Amino acid sequence: MAERVVNVDVYDKECKVLLKDKRNSSGKFWTRSEKKQWVVGLMLGTSMLYAARTIMPLCIVSTSQELGWDKTESGTVLSSFFWGYTMTQFLGGYLSDRIGGDIVLPIAACMWSLITFWTPQLAYLSTDKHISLYIVVLSRVSLGICQGFHYPGMTSIISRKVNEQERSLTYSMVASGSHIGTLLTGSVGSILMDRYGWQFPFYFIGLCGLTWMLLMRYMLIARQRNKSVVVSLADAPLPDLATSKDKPETRSSVPWILLFTKPAFWALLVGHFCHAYSFFVLLSWLPTYFHENFPTAKGWVFNVVPWVVTIPSSIGSGWLADKMISSGYSVTFVRKFMESVALLGTAFFLFIISYTSSYTSCLICLALAVACCGFHNSGILVNPQDIAPKHAGSVFGIMNMAGAIPGFVGVYIAGHILETTKSWNAVFGQTSVVCVFGWIVYVIFGTGRRVVS
Repeated sequence: MAERVVNVDVYDKECKVLLKDKRNSSGKFWTRSEKKQWVVGLMLGTSMLYAARTIMPLCIVSTSQELGWDKTESGTVLSSFFWGYTMTQFLGGYLSDRIGGDIVLPIAACMWSLITFWTPQLAYLSTDKHISLYIVVLSRVSLGICQGFHYPGMTSIISRKVNEQERSLTYSMVASGSHIGTLLTGSVGSILMDRYGWQFPFYFIGLCGLTWMLLMRYMLIARQRNKSVVVSLADAPLPDLATSKDKPETRSSVPWILLFTKPAFWALLVGHFCHAYSFFVLLSWLPTYFHENFPTAKGWVFNVVPWVVTIPSSIGSGWLADKMISSGYSVTFVRKFMESVALLGTAFFLFIISYTSSYTSCLICLALAVACCGFHNSGILVNPQDIAPKHAGSVFGIMNMAGAIPGFVGVYIAGHILETTKSWNAVFGQTSVVCVFGWIVYVIFGTGRRVVS
């Protein structure tokens, strides 16, 4: 029998090439087709998230009239969502970084969709006005708790599956779902409310959320896991040739002490807080503003127009940010430029609305103010992936927890100001000041460079 001679060097080289090909096929990042599928899926999820979140602001006038709530009580109902939303931001980021956002998102979506569907029935559990109010507030808190997992989980997924040069556009497209969802509620929700009552938008959006969760779970997440299992089995015969750098990345704990000593981290929190203050005041009180100041105006117009113009601004800002970075501009400059448009633009249009009186001019000013908010998606909102890419979910959770605080503070204060002063100019004026303050802090101390490894 002839002796078989094996050239070890040639064999080793061929096996390493094979391993490289297999790693490329598994892919640390999404392929082009995978990214398109996930972007569409996550964008639709964000749409359903915001559709469920904005039903109550849309229906608050009709609901408060039927249930006998005053402005302060209405403000309590609107702001109570953010009490719960604040609680789970950090937990959502931590769990997503540890076990995967693809596991966290469907579970949370199932819960907030069911709560949305049953909210009208919960309001009728008691004939006592105050007990009914407490039940609705509790349901809104629960809705916020469940929705608090979404953005940190989404951020964790994108930071691990999209390279740095494409994150701005990817995140902006996914985040633009918030405006699509608000648009869906403002258009379809307004029609359903006018024809069938304020309860039907809750039923419709609740069912849409459950449908998205099932499609996401069985069409994208299950397929991705099956692919990972196949790739793992394919890699099994050649474990000894893998070096330490080929092994799965170990997930280290978040260096919080180091982060809290960095001015860039605090600038992130302050800037996001100030943006969220303006955005949530607009999101929660715009329907009431137009109902009170222009009672003959069509709800499907003022509930739709601001969010229609925001979609191209959100996606366009992401494209512009990636284009600027690929053209040689620093990430720090791009993030500060986008945030300047967001905060200063919002402050400017909220300020000049005090000097307008016609319906058309007010609608244009508020639409442009909301459109400027879209640039935030390519500024601070994607910044956690710049400063701490390995811990983006956890950092985003802390940032969004700070951003949720003005949701209950700012919205409640706006309702109290309206109840005591009857002045919308006072509400918009103090919101402009908050935006300018956030811009100053972020421009001075913010950065797009990595601050922790």
